[in-house]
Amino acid sequence: MLSTGSTAQSNFAAVAMMKPQLETLDELFAAVPRETLDIGAGLFWEGDRAQHIFEVSEGVLRIFKIIGDGRRVITGFLYAGDMVGLTLRDVYLYSAEAVTPVKVRRLTKKAFQDAIEHSPELRPRLFALMCDEMAAAQDQMVLLSRKSAEERVCSFLMLTARRMQGDRQVGRTVQLPMSRQDMADYLGLTIETVSRTITKLIARGVIVPNGRHAFDIGKPGKLLALCGDGDSYEDIGERGAKTRQAVWPH
Repeated sequence: MLSTGSTAQSNFAAVAMMKPQLETLDELFAAVPRETLDIGAGLFWEGDRAQHIFEVSEGVLRIFKIIGDGRRVITGFLYAGDMVGLTLRDVYLYSAEAVTPVKVRRLTKKAFQDAIEHSPELRPRLFALMCDEMAAAQDQMVLLSRKSAEERVCSFLMLTARRMQGDRQVGRTVQLPMSRQDMADYLGLTIETVSRTITKLIARGVIVPNGRHAFDIGKPGKLLALCGDGDSYEDIGERGAKTRQAVWPH
């Protein structure tokens, strides 16, 4: 269930009138109280009126669509600092749901648009974010169309390791708060294939279980090679992650 701060609505108008010295999107949301979303609760659903734009400040969200035959397709996982709900449409074209306890800040679409319009410093920030998301969507298409099951799972582990370190480098521990079914729905695999692939990686010492929802990367170079991207582990510190999130904001 989403709990809303009592002063959130009064802050929307104030944010819309912010002075143009704002330099980052984080600053745009900073004046708005945080709201709490429980595990499994929806932030918004596909088809809802697109009235707000959100910034994740804590926790993990999953972004998904339900396709014609009733199957769920997860298009991304969002972490602290990511934005969700940015759209030019009147309705949201995907759903956002909490994987872990989540804290978000929200702005009305009008307040967000007014702030961007009156702050030249924010416009290139927004454009850069949208370019990152477009690149992420392209990477996801490659993941699903060209990579084997093992390459998909390894790519997911590597991407998550990067995200947990703020996209700066690859961490040696991968936290996976999402379920195996979530991973399968993101990677276009069955839950059995995901579980079997993880078991094989453990048996080969590539990853080592560390509690219920985490793995240590035992052989980072091997894991990277298994992603099928042709990267070397030494390149990661210089290049970082290519994208911030794997979902395009319809």
